[in-house]
Amino acid sequence: MKFLVEWKGQPTAENAVIERFMKTGGKLPEGVTMLGRWHAIGGLRGVAIVETNDSRGLSALTLEWGDLLTMNVVPAVTDEELGAALGKHQATRQQARE
Repeated sequence: MKFLVEWKGQPTAENAVIERFMKTGGKLPEGVTMLGRWHAIGGLRGVAIVETNDSRGLSALTLEWGDLLTMNVVPAVTDEELGAALGKHQATRQQARE
């Protein structure tokens, strides 16, 4: 399953975040695959799309950075996946009306 990971840090954490990122390269825990990551220019903000079938890796990620960054992790779907779910929903509603 895919997840949207958003993070934000306070300016007071900047040096510690830089140091940790440069040391680790922002490597993800085992079992979590990076699909893409983007960083805001001029601030401790960013987003990543990751994929995993095991929430333990996501938990490890948030614990690893949680002392420096506020993180928000939510499930994410592609247009195709959302379209399939919406089509099924519409069909179910249509059947209920008949």
